[in-house]
Amino acid sequence: MSTPSSAQNRPHPLLADWALTDGLAWIHIFKTVLAAFLALWIAMRLDLPQPRTAMTTVFIVMQPQSGMVLAKSFYRFCGTLVGLVVMLVLISLFSQEPVLFLTATALWVGICTAGAARNRNFRSYGFVLSGYTAALIGVPVAQHTDAAFLTAMTRVAEVSLGVVCSGALGALVFPRHAGSQVRATVRRRFTAFVDYVSKVLGGGVERSQIERINAAFVADVVGLEAARSVAVFEDPNMRMRSGRVARLNGEFMSVSTRFHALHQLMNRLRVNGATMIVDALEPYFREVAPLLSAAGAPVEKAADAAHAAAQLDTFKALLPKRIGATRRALDPAIDLLEFDTAAELLYRFVDDLHAYTQTYASLAVPTHEREHRITRYVPKTSMLAAGVSGLRAFIVVLILSGFWIMSAWPSGGTAVLDAAAVIALASSSPRPTQMAFQMAGGTALATASGMIVVFALYPRIDGFLLLSAALLPFLMLGVFISTRPGMMGYGLGYCIFFCFLAGPDNVIQYDPSGFINDAIALVISMLICSMAFAVLLPTDAPWLRRLLTRELRRQVVTASKGRLTRLAMRFESGTRDLLSQIDALAAGREDLQREALRWLFAVLEVGHAVIDLRTELGRFGTSTDAASRDSIKRALHQVARLFDHPTPRRFDAALSATSVAIDDLRTLLDTVREPLEERHQLQRMSSHLHFIRTALLDPQSPLGAFSQQEHPHEGAPHAA
Repeated sequence: MSTPSSAQNRPHPLLADWALTDGLAWIHIFKTVLAAFLALWIAMRLDLPQPRTAMTTVFIVMQPQSGMVLAKSFYRFCGTLVGLVVMLVLISLFSQEPVLFLTATALWVGICTAGAARNRNFRSYGFVLSGYTAALIGVPVAQHTDAAFLTAMTRVAEVSLGVVCSGALGALVFPRHAGSQVRATVRRRFTAFVDYVSKVLGGGVERSQIERINAAFVADVVGLEAARSVAVFEDPNMRMRSGRVARLNGEFMSVSTRFHALHQLMNRLRVNGATMIVDALEPYFREVAPLLSAAGAPVEKAADAAHAAAQLDTFKALLPKRIGATRRALDPAIDLLEFDTAAELLYRFVDDLHAYTQTYASLAVPTHEREHRITRYVPKTSMLAAGVSGLRAFIVVLILSGFWIMSAWPSGGTAVLDAAAVIALASSSPRPTQMAFQMAGGTALATASGMIVVFALYPRIDGFLLLSAALLPFLMLGVFISTRPGMMGYGLGYCIFFCFLAGPDNVIQYDPSGFINDAIALVISMLICSMAFAVLLPTDAPWLRRLLTRELRRQVVTASKGRLTRLAMRFESGTRDLLSQIDALAAGREDLQREALRWLFAVLEVGHAVIDLRTELGRFGTSTDAASRDSIKRALHQVARLFDHPTPRRFDAALSATSVAIDDLRTLLDTVREPLEERHQLQRMSSHLHFIRTALLDPQSPLGAFSQQEHPHEGAPHAA
C-alpha cells in the first residue's frame, strides 16, 4: 500500500507520458544542435576550409540511440574513404575529359545506389556515401585538378570530425541504448509467442487475429536484426550475446513456421473428418503450454526459461515412445499417413521450441556455448529491383551532368552532386518519390532561413557565442521538423541544406547571386529526382510488388535446389525480408498485404517441408532405391516449377508427381522391415510429401483456385 509521500513523489501521468515521447525528442534535438556547434567550433579552431561540412555531417549522422549513431558513423566513414579513393582514381584518369569524367561519376553513383538498394540498415548507408562522397569531392575539383588531393583530404577530415562529435555526444550525453530495445523485444516476443501457442492450441484465436500476429512476428524479426546490428557498437554485453540473439531470431522463425504448419494441418484434419487422429493427438498439444511456465506463471525473463527448457527436454525425450504407443492403439482401418504426418510435425515443433527456449535461457549469463554456433539472418533483395535503382540514379546524374556541360550554369555542379546524394538516399526509403519531394520542400524553407541568416545576421555578429545564438533557433527548427511523424524528409532536407547554403566558414562570402543559384540548383535537382522516381520505373507501381511477390514464391525454388548448408536460415530470413518489403510497398492496402501474407504462409509451409525432405533424402543413401529417389526429385522439381510460375497445368503436374512419390515410398515401406531407422526415415519422407500435398490442396492458400478447379472435393479451409 502506497503512502501519501510516495504518491506525492510519483510523477504526474501526463508528465511521465511527455517524458517518454516528446521529452525524448527534445533531448535528441538539443544533443544534435550541441554536437553541430561542437563540430563547427573545432573545425574553425583547426582552420579547416569548410567547417559547415563537419556541421552537416552531424545532422546526417545523428540518431536518437547511441548505437545507431556509432553504426551510422562507422559506415559513413567507410563509405567516405571508398568514395575518396574512387574519385581520386577517376580524376587521375579523366580530369582532362569532362564528358568521360561525369559519365564515369554517374556510373559509379549508379553502382553505389544499386548496392544501397541491395543491402540493409546502415550497410546501405555506406554505399550511399561511397557514391555521394565521390560526387562531393570530384565535381567541385574536376576543373582544378591540381588541388584535388588536398581538397579530398580536407573533406575527409571535416566529415571525420562530424562523425566523432556525433558519436561522442550520442554516447555520453543522456545516451539511449539500442541494447535496451533488443532486450525488450526479445522478452516481449518470447512472452507473446508463448501466449500465442497457448491460445491457438486452446482454439480461441480467429483467423484474422492469427494473420495480424504473424505479421507482427515478421516485423519483429526484421526489426530485431536491425537493432542487434547497431547494438553491438555501443554495448560490450550485447557484443558478448550478439551471436545468441542472432541465433534466437533464426530459431524463432523456425519454431513459428513449424507451429503454423502443425496448426494448419490439424485444421485440415478436422475439416476432412479425421476426428480419431485429432482426438489421439490433441492431448499432447494441451501438454505443451504448461511446460512453458515457471512457478505457475508464464515464462518472461531469460533467467526463468531454464526451467521451461528442462521440462521441454523431458517431454521431448518421452514423446516418440508415447506417440508410438498411441499409433499402435489406433484403428487399423485408419490411414496412418495422416497420423504420421501430424506426429512428425509435432516432433519437429517440440524440438524447435526446446532449442528456442534454451537459447533464450542462455541470455541470462554473459557467455555460453550457444554463442559459438551462430546462424545469421540473411536479407533478400531482388537483383532486378536493385539494378533498376542503380540505372535510375545513373540516368538522373547523367542528364543533369549533360545539362551542366551544355548550359555552363555556374551552379550546375551543385545540382549534379545534390542529385547524386538525394537519388541514392531516397532509393532506400519505402516512399522515394515522397521523400525526394519532401526534401525539396525542406530545402526551400532552408533557403528562406539561410538568406535571413547570411545577409541579415552574419554582418551584425562577432564571435562564436553570438554565431551560435544566431544559428540556434534555425537549427532547432530543422531537427524539430525531422522528429515529427511523416515529416522526416522535410527536416532532413532543411538541416542538411541549411548548413550547405548558410553554414559559416572561416571566411564568409556574401554572394547573393551565387546563393540563389545554388538554392535553385538544389531544389530543381530534388524535384527532378522525385520525378524520376515517379516516372522511371516507379517504385510504388504494381510491377515492383509483382516482382517481389515472384521473388517470395521463388524461395520455394531456392529450398528445392539451393545448397543445404544453412539453407533453412537463408530460406526463413529471406522469405520474411521479402514480405517486409512488400508490406512497405502496400502500406494502407489491406487486401494486398493480406494476399502477400497468404503467399508467405504457403511458401513457408511448402518450403520448410521441401528442405526437411531433401535433408532426409541426403542423410541415408541406402534407404531408398533409385526409382523412389527419382520420383522424389521429380516431385521437388514440379513443386519448384509451380511456385516459380503458378499455372493450372503446373499445379496438376506438382500434385501428380507428389502423389506418385508418396505411393512409391509407401510401396517401398512395405518391403523394408529392418533396420527400424530406415523404416522411420521412409515414414518421415512420406510425411513431408503428404504435408506438401495437403498444403497444395488447401483452398485458402493462393493456389486454392487451382485446387478447387481440379479437385473440388479435396482440401480444407484454414479453420481457426
